[in-house]
Amino acid sequence: MKELLNRYVWIVDMLNRYGKLSRKELNDLWIKSHFSDGNPIPERTFYHYRRGIEESLSIDIACDRNGRYYIDNSTTSNPYIINWLVEAYSVNNAIKNSSIPNDRVSVEEVPSAHDYLPIVLSAISESTKLIFTYAGFTRLKPDMNIIFHPYFVKRYKQRWYMVGIREKTGDIRTYALDRVKEMSLLNQQFVMPDITPSDFFENLIGITVSKGEVRTVRIMTTPTQAKYFRALPFHHTQEEMVNDNYSIFTYRLKLNYELVHELLSYGDALKVLAPKELVTMITGQLKGTLRLYDDPNLVPGSEKAKIN
Repeated sequence: MKELLNRYVWIVDMLNRYGKLSRKELNDLWIKSHFSDGNPIPERTFYHYRRGIEESLSIDIACDRNGRYYIDNSTTSNPYIINWLVEAYSVNNAIKNSSIPNDRVSVEEVPSAHDYLPIVLSAISESTKLIFTYAGFTRLKPDMNIIFHPYFVKRYKQRWYMVGIREKTGDIRTYALDRVKEMSLLNQQFVMPDITPSDFFENLIGITVSKGEVRTVRIMTTPTQAKYFRALPFHHTQEEMVNDNYSIFTYRLKLNYELVHELLSYGDALKVLAPKELVTMITGQLKGTLRLYDDPNLVPGSEKAKIN
């Protein structure tokens, strides 16, 4: 099964890379791959591969009037998952086919994803409630017997999170899977709302839920930092105004914890211009940090270290 799945991903990778391929073009690439014994993919086998890709990966491979095959994004549920899947496969395949020693490649670990992610995905697929114990960093004791309606999952900074409704309080919560201690499915269904992750995180950085309104965020950056933002936008709402010695970027975002800390991570390469509330949040963090270093007796989190 693993070998068959690798073949599925290889086909998706080729179509994702080249856009459209005829059977001959695909077979020419196949013959050069390590899957081939020097022979093309038989027509009947290719038909079964297409069906397998649709059933296993939820990716539709269509054929145009000229006989060229392509990934039909109009029926494929999530193109970002395709890119993630193909990227993981391509990197793994490149390492496998090279002579580089394993200890020359460093990959960040994703904590506990293999323990609970399959359960959460199953719950989302079947609209089934979860019950679990959660050991949050801000609590002295684990929170037990949480009944949860999982809506979707998101990977952020090497952690998997699930977002949904906590049944007891009726509000939207975000839980990190690496802090879950026990989890199981309940034999109870819930009504899945008509909301997608892209809708939910439309104006958010990170995973923290914000009930605030969407604000216009303006930042000033150095020309060098501006190049990084052009290559990898800070957020999809990004707009840029270029000047000789700096750039001003504008975004439509809600103000939350991750936004503040992401902006702080750029140091003196970036200055927040608006809104005033965000400027206050940034400067408050900076003043608190400076106070810690000005007074060696202060400890992080103490009342004296806080800026009101």
